[in-house]
Amino acid sequence: MSRRKISCERLISASPATIFDVLADPSQHAAIDGSKSVQGHVGQQARLSLGSTFAMKMRIGVPYHIKNRVLEFEENRLIAWGHFGGHIWRYELTQIAEKTLVTETFDWSTSRLPILIQIFRYPRRHTKNMQTTLLRLAGLVEPAPE
Repeated sequence: MSRRKISCERLISASPATIFDVLADPSQHAAIDGSKSVQGHVGQQARLSLGSTFAMKMRIGVPYHIKNRVLEFEENRLIAWGHFGGHIWRYELTQIAEKTLVTETFDWSTSRLPILIQIFRYPRRHTKNMQTTLLRLAGLVEPAPE
């Protein structure tokens, strides 16, 4: 099943807690989304925790809303969510000296329709999107150059 997972990583000059605060705040997701499909959040959104749900405004061709559930959660280390399609977006944080290695994974090993993921070439497209997401995340949390 590992062939149904792709990951990208980036070393970011910020603490795991600072980065995790952005990932656990759905109102920040549109700001970091490298695919440009996340348009914003729906309603009031509390800080995420294991089992919590959150709704996002999306646009892939047409606008729609999607409800996600947090499936994995370890404060300042791991957060993952998925929706009815069964695929998962996961962020793992590892502190390395004064920086944090952030690994983003798109996991469709549990997808309800993995063949559609392949047909629409999401694995290849998501690699670039994840690289952009991690770049945008770094831009939000790294200190400004002096």
